[in-house]
Amino acid sequence: MSILSGMLRGVLALDDRAQAVDYKGQWYSWGSLKGTVDSICGNLQQLGLAEGARVGVMMRNRPDNVAAVLAAVAADGSIVSINPLYPDDRLCRDIESLQLPVIVTDASDLERPGVLDSILKAGSAVIKLNPILGTSELLPGFEQVTGDNIVATNPAVIIEMLTSGTTGTPKRIPLQRAAFETSFLSALSYEKDRKADDPPQLRPGISLLTNPMTHIGGLWGALTTILGGRQLCIVEKFSVEEWRSAVVRHRPKVASAVPAGLRMLLDADIPKADLASLVAIRTGAAPLDPAIVREFWSRYEIPVLQNYGATEFSGAVAGWTLGDFHKFHEAKSGSVGRFQPGVEGRVVSPESGAVLEYGEEGVLEMRAAQFGNGVEWLRTTDRAMIDADGFLFIRGRADNAIIRGGFKVHPDDVVAVLEQHPAIREAVVVGIDDPRLGAVPVAALILRAKALRPSDSELTGFARQHLLPYQVPVRFLFVEDVPRTPSMKPALPQVRELFGPVGQSS
Repeated sequence: MSILSGMLRGVLALDDRAQAVDYKGQWYSWGSLKGTVDSICGNLQQLGLAEGARVGVMMRNRPDNVAAVLAAVAADGSIVSINPLYPDDRLCRDIESLQLPVIVTDASDLERPGVLDSILKAGSAVIKLNPILGTSELLPGFEQVTGDNIVATNPAVIIEMLTSGTTGTPKRIPLQRAAFETSFLSALSYEKDRKADDPPQLRPGISLLTNPMTHIGGLWGALTTILGGRQLCIVEKFSVEEWRSAVVRHRPKVASAVPAGLRMLLDADIPKADLASLVAIRTGAAPLDPAIVREFWSRYEIPVLQNYGATEFSGAVAGWTLGDFHKFHEAKSGSVGRFQPGVEGRVVSPESGAVLEYGEEGVLEMRAAQFGNGVEWLRTTDRAMIDADGFLFIRGRADNAIIRGGFKVHPDDVVAVLEQHPAIREAVVVGIDDPRLGAVPVAALILRAKALRPSDSELTGFARQHLLPYQVPVRFLFVEDVPRTPSMKPALPQVRELFGPVGQSS
């Protein structure tokens, strides 16, 4: 039994009747959560899956899907994240490629067009979740693993976490079990009045799960809350009213929201009394406009504490503490905070790799035990500066990925789809600044000879058939040609200028 599975089983055995999970205003007990986790573990045993078995989980923010993640942890399995936000055809291709022995999901995703056919083609078994926190079952017709090319186990990896990547198609990052547990226990030890070796116990306080579990931040939040013995309020999809209602209902001391959500909260002008319990709001996943931090502080006197991390890092590696905020938030405006204990950072020249002095801008490199790569420096794709006080400033991306409200969009993926349209000869996709979402994708398009110009609504509909919602461009601009470099490649900075000043993205 691993450290995390032991922690989970200890917490689940404490008090069956105590309240554990709030979902849409309804409480569910620790006993109900344990019952579903045990049921899924029993299904895994029926399938004869050994320790380290790869368990595919549809990552929805629902109690049963959280229980599926916990069951994989309890069974010392290797979680394989599956993104239910994919369009049907893309989800089906992903399922067929994963070579999974089993997929855990509820009826809503099994009923989507082509999904069962793709699972059958892959030869995976299916554990069906019966809401809410009921018993699970092996789906009739899918009670056995039948695939010829199944990769059944991956014991050294705790999560194959899906990410959109920074160079090319989305990929799964294998988070090493030993490194993840080290990072996890280290994070727990930072909590007030808590040590990593404390016995299992139910603790006061409630955490809001508002970030999607398809992101490492959402998954990390769910795991730390439940294994820490605290209550969890699950918000399936962020909205101002859902977030506000959860805060008013539970009066937490800390809540979280991505930068785009923070802007929506400010625009909604929530009464100060509704947020009176909050001593801080945590945020991450995307660049944060310092103006948002200033406005929350001036209007509500609530510190916004940004962190910096990624799937490849097994979570956050830098961030603001409450003490640092009160001491430095004006002087260090725009910083993502300081490196966490155990994480080293430096800035290097992108050309020579030479280490740069404090205050100089270059490419960020880091090393830490949680990366699972020994003592090697990990080079990021972020332009950064570290000042003499150790505060990290992220200046932008060294690649051309677009971060739209916390979701990463790679332009090449969007270009490949747009150029499938019969009227489009060439597409160039860039990101432009957006005051609400940070950045949004836009597309400059060149028509094929004699082709009729399609309408924006037609192009949007076409894109939505093949892309995730956040990948669809917000504007289409038809041009005779795009600005180009001497080598005839599109000159991306000049292409951005075609779309006008900042703030005209929508």
